[in-house]
Amino acid sequence: MSEKRRFEPKIVAFFCNWCTYTAADLAGVSRIKYAPNARVIRVMCSGRVDPQFILDAFAKGADGVLLGGCHPGDCHYAEGNYKTLRRMRLLERMLKGMGIEDGRFRLEWISGAEGDKVKVVINDMVEKVRALGPLDLPGRAKGWDKELEALAHGVRKSEDKKEPTHA
Repeated sequence: MSEKRRFEPKIVAFFCNWCTYTAADLAGVSRIKYAPNARVIRVMCSGRVDPQFILDAFAKGADGVLLGGCHPGDCHYAEGNYKTLRRMRLLERMLKGMGIEDGRFRLEWISGAEGDKVKVVINDMVEKVRALGPLDLPGRAKGWDKELEALAHGVRKSEDKKEPTHA
């Protein structure tokens, strides 16, 4: 009798070099344990994270994406995190329109001294995404492709039924 394995979400985390990545490093050297589900990608500034990076992470199989940056007003590049906030609010609307549930994308401000917050945020996100289940965006895209093919077929069929017009 095989036991059903619990779903383990794949989280892609884009962390700002100056704050959130430093906090993750602090968590590591302080031996603060957190869920191993997040794969961290260090970026120089959260403002350098193009929304397309997040869409690509989902398209390539991520179940959730976490973006961590400096607290507003503390950005090493002055206004990078304000740029991030504006971009990500628009992205959240787009994700909702794509049917990607709230909780799969998260933006957090974490300073370099907040190693414990890295633990709390990652563990919380893993639990929330685990409860949502697998995203399987590549599988969903195949379904969308089939719907589009059926729609195109229907349009072609209805156009074939129309009589040609002569000028």
